[in-house]
This record gives sequence, C-alpha cells and structure tokens, in this order.
Amino acid sequence: MPLFQIICENPRRLICLKSCRRAGNIEYRRVLLCTSLIVVFLPASCSPAMAEGDWSATLYGAVLLKGNLSDATLLNSGFEDSYLTALAITRRVASYGDKIDFELEGQIVKHFNEQEHWEFNGLGAARWLPFPWDNYLDTSFAFGAGLSVATETPDVEEERRGDGQTQEVLTYLMLELELALPDSKNWSCVTRIHHRSGAFGLFNGVTGASNARGFGLKYRF
Repeated sequence: MPLFQIICENPRRLICLKSCRRAGNIEYRRVLLCTSLIVVFLPASCSPAMAEGDWSATLYGAVLLKGNLSDATLLNSGFEDSYLTALAITRRVASYGDKIDFELEGQIVKHFNEQEHWEFNGLGAARWLPFPWDNYLDTSFAFGAGLSVATETPDVEEERRGDGQTQEVLTYLMLELELALPDSKNWSCVTRIHHRSGAFGLFNGVTGASNARGFGLKYRF
C-alpha cells in the first residue's frame, strides 16, 4: 500500500507514532540529564582520592566488531578487518569510600587497515573496586561515557550504517575489566569495549556506529 494512502487512511496512527517517538526522545534526555548530574555532583560529595596512584596510563589494541554493543559485551560478534591502537591517560578525581573511584580520561586513538583516521575521546568514568576474590586476583570494573571526535567520517561505520548515518562527533562509551596480581602495585592487564554511537538518535539521528574489543596494559603512577 502506498505510504500516502496509509497516512490518509490512518492519520490517528501517524499522530500516535510521532507522539511516541517524541515521548521516547524526551524520556531519553531526562535519563541523560539525571546521569550527567550524578556524574558531576556525586564525586563532589565523596572524599578526595589519595595522592599515590591517582594517575594511570593505558595502552591497548583492539579489533572492530560486526555486532552491536550487547554482542560485543557477550562475546557474540564477528570481526571486521579493521583495528585500532589507543593510549588513555586517566586521573582519579574522587573516591566513595573503598568501593568506587571516579575518574576523568582522555584518549588518543589511531585506526588502521580498513580506515586510517585518528580519534580523540574524553570521558568520565566510575570504577567498582571490591570483588570477593581480590586477595587472589585484584579486580575492578569501570564504565565511562563522554564524547568521541574522529578526524573524518569512519569508513567502517559508513559501510555498516549507510551513507549519512554516522558522523565525526558521536557519544563514546567505555567498559573496562582490570586484573592484577595482589602484589603488583603499578601494573595490570585490561580488556576494554570501545563504543561509538549516536545515543539513540541524539546526535543527528544516528542510532549506532561501531564497537571494538581490545586488550592492553595499565600503569598506575
């Protein structure tokens, strides 16, 4: 049935669809605002971080994935023939007792093989510290969100999403699992999910972009 005929015969359905989409965008913006307020004001109510180990440098390599974010997290995704190397500098800015650290991070990323551009990311993160097995394998888990700026529109994202369905500036998400031996004060191993997206259409209607999974080393100083 032609789209014009559907609209003419079902005006109420069209109005309802637009209203639902508008309500969904409003609700998403409310959630984003609440999350931002928590990230900004909660660390201010926490104790300052200790001087030793406030800074860290993480060097990791990653391969881009074919699936979405949930596929990447659940290790249920194929691989693109595209890779990246990233250097992340992180500053711990506050702590909530001995349970949560709050961090700020900047990244420099170089892509290669199917795409050759640079990428610059800035984010805030929260890191959960206590795990039952820390006496045997010191573990932490971090989640971060911020902005990602690519020096050009990424080719892999255009191929996956279609022309005009991505752009240089998008939101950025980071998930990191850190593992270290208990007597290792400075060095640890990490695995990361490196995610760019349009935040459900908040950025120029972009609903998804790219994911990468990587491994690397972290040094605290």
